Amino acid sequence: MLIALLTSLDKLKKGERGTIISLNEGEQALKFMEMGCTPGEEVVVDSIAPLGDPMAIIVSGYKLVLRRSEAALINIEKSL
Repeated sequence: MLIALLTSLDKLKKGERGTIISLNEGEQALKFMEMGCTPGEEVVVDSIAPLGDPMAIIVSGYKLVLRRSEAALINIEKSL
């Protein structure tokens, strides 16, 4: 049985992965989609800065660095 947890990207820890479900905020959502963060894409947390901000993710085959406040706008489904 597969259990899924709905959360935001900023809640993931290094090495955890999830699938993008939706994006919050209109203008910011367009920016994310232009960078490959589209619903259905898998994301993996590659690294997190020592003080917790920013975080690097791998999405659409490349590494993207986001502030925690930006990552909080990306809703994901995390498989347990």
